[in-house]
Amino acid sequence: MVGPLGALDRRIVGALQVDGRAPWARIAAVLGEPEGTVARHGLGLLAQGGVQVVGVPAPEAGTVVHLRCGPGQERVAALALARRRDTRWAHLLAGPAGGVAEIGCPPERLDRLVGDELPRIPGLVAATALTVLRYVRTEDEWRPGLLAPDECEALAEHLPPPGDAPFGETKGLSPTDRMLLTALQFDARRDDDELAEVTGLSRSAVPRRVDRLRRDGRLRIRVVVDPARLGFGLRAVVRASAAPRDVAAVAAGLRREPWVLRACRTTGDRPVLAEVAVPGVDALHDLTTDAPWLERVTALDTAVVVGTLKDGGLFTPPVD
Repeated sequence: MVGPLGALDRRIVGALQVDGRAPWARIAAVLGEPEGTVARHGLGLLAQGGVQVVGVPAPEAGTVVHLRCGPGQERVAALALARRRDTRWAHLLAGPAGGVAEIGCPPERLDRLVGDELPRIPGLVAATALTVLRYVRTEDEWRPGLLAPDECEALAEHLPPPGDAPFGETKGLSPTDRMLLTALQFDARRDDDELAEVTGLSRSAVPRRVDRLRRDGRLRIRVVVDPARLGFGLRAVVRASAAPRDVAAVAAGLRREPWVLRACRTTGDRPVLAEVAVPGVDALHDLTTDAPWLERVTALDTAVVVGTLKDGGLFTPPVD
């Protein structure tokens, strides 16, 4: 079992969440620590595999699937979804909720997903497929307060992508851009020399091209880490209802909450979905009863995450 991170390691993760490609020297200067110490800790975190910095393209339309399973079949069904290449994340949930996952499935593919693919999942009794209409927050925007605001500002070179932006606003990717995205997919800290070698770009062209992709929102740098290692040991999936005219305001309120790891607006009778990572039950209570974003919420469902099988697009095999 991998334990919680120490104070400096948590701050390094916080710095990587702001800019996952920032050099160790720059991170050290902002954190007020010796460069050698920060580099040693940072490289150790990445080498152990418990912290990964990955590159992802701008989000495209997805489908959130809620599972209802036969007795004892929740893990089997959720694991089957997690093994799909197009599944972005998959969780087991406490209570009758069973499981939930997000699949990279645009509306034009829904007929095949709902009619042919989901019914083949072992142990599944019923599934509800909800189309994602807008992403309110994605994992690469998660800033759970590991750094002070002035430290975040000193590290931030790229403006965060706009929340609730319609799909399809970013321009198409060139073949070279796609090569860069592929090269950064599993290690977004690959240096410019290595990226030049695998893409055929010149050494001077690589940083300009990567920078442009990031500023355009077509490349996002994401830190994949178990929130429990950062002190947020309780995860839950929250679904909220509001009057149609108030949905945007509820989503905007959620976007301001530091404990929201990801959130989106979907079809269905609970049009706002969020995954939260909090220190414990007291924090979850406050977030779901007293937080400002609840002002216009008319109904709320909360289910605790009891197992994660895929996160940030990376498969997490269950541990017995």
